[in-house]
Amino acid sequence: MELRKIDPIPHPLNASVRVPGSKSLTNRALLIAALADGKTTLQNALFSDDSRYFANALRTLGFRVEEDEAKKEMSVWGLGGKIPATSAELFIGNAGTAARFLTAFLNLGNGEYILDGEPRMRERPIADLLKALRPLGATLETESDCPPVKITANGLKGGKTRIAGNISSQYLSALLMTAPYADTPVEIEITTELFSKPYVDMTISIMQDFGIEVERESYQYFKVSPNPYSPIPNYLIESDASAASYFFAAPAICGGNVHVEKISRKSIQGDINFLDVLAEMGCTVEEVISPCGPLASGIGIVITGNSSLHGVDVDMSNIPDTAQTLAAIAPFASSPTRIRGIASARVKETDRVSAVCTELTKLGVKVDEYEDGMTIYPCESIQPASIATYNDHRMAMAFSLIGLRAEGVEIENPGCVSKTFPNYFEVLDKLR
Repeated sequence: MELRKIDPIPHPLNASVRVPGSKSLTNRALLIAALADGKTTLQNALFSDDSRYFANALRTLGFRVEEDEAKKEMSVWGLGGKIPATSAELFIGNAGTAARFLTAFLNLGNGEYILDGEPRMRERPIADLLKALRPLGATLETESDCPPVKITANGLKGGKTRIAGNISSQYLSALLMTAPYADTPVEIEITTELFSKPYVDMTISIMQDFGIEVERESYQYFKVSPNPYSPIPNYLIESDASAASYFFAAPAICGGNVHVEKISRKSIQGDINFLDVLAEMGCTVEEVISPCGPLASGIGIVITGNSSLHGVDVDMSNIPDTAQTLAAIAPFASSPTRIRGIASARVKETDRVSAVCTELTKLGVKVDEYEDGMTIYPCESIQPASIATYNDHRMAMAFSLIGLRAEGVEIENPGCVSKTFPNYFEVLDKLR
């Protein structure tokens, strides 16, 4: 088994790093670009397992997709809502966004499609999305509530549907992005509280960039009328706020400061709000403004650690992908940290609530586990341990942070970071 030993950094940090393009934005833009009529080039696109699975799925369906990894660019030739292939078997690994978005998208085709993935993907529920698609004219079959899914497509007729919002916001995003190509308007009612609201805001924002307006009543009701997306010759993908969270967190653990380049407080990604959690814990957060930056609102954020780090009590239902990052900081705080609202994290790449509690306990950290989160207590002496990552990229990245301050932390299967951040450990080493 491959192990990566994390050596502590014995001095306060003073570093500048850059993280890859956003996974969430890259995969949304790939889908919308394929639906638009003409060529769209994504700049600062993410090149990782998840985005490659998505791009390869589009190729298998007959779309022209070109990748230039050196330039961080992906070009897609959209076909105005048409899918060339009349049959295809798509393998999407453990890419949750690809699974949910493609399940809706494939119904716009004309033929039979099978969508499948790794063993863990076959444990990740998708039943609510299938149930919401059927009233819109979709024919879908699955032996369980998870992939593989068989889609017998003949276009979407549109109409009214309902969906729960407390399992995955990706279900709603999948419906919204596909809806402009239904025959009639699509109306969606949300039947529960909606978790991960910023991801839905992101979806609506990117749809707007490509020319589609979404009517809405808060987070309870959404309506999309038939209309084509317009291609965008050069569409800039923001740097990934979830990936940035690890480098926002590092100075909280080690002290000093880190400048994360090419990301703004005005990002449309919800995970940028993790900075508010760090500020509440005692860190200083400053935006580096430049009128010439590639993002109009700035070119970076500087986080400075404070010797007095406080625990927090925080509902992370809107930013669940940063919960593991907070869990890595929490043992170094002066008071307990309560993480709430992340029951949905139990059906991600692994059961992230259980996995975090198990691995922190290995390190000698006291943790109380709840259905929707955990309480993590201060720990004066971290014990050396080999950290199981459960093939979850966020377990590997978050727990590596603890090794920046404590001796003896090893990360099992470090290669799992290729899902969203292939060169993560190289960038981590720049903190030295």
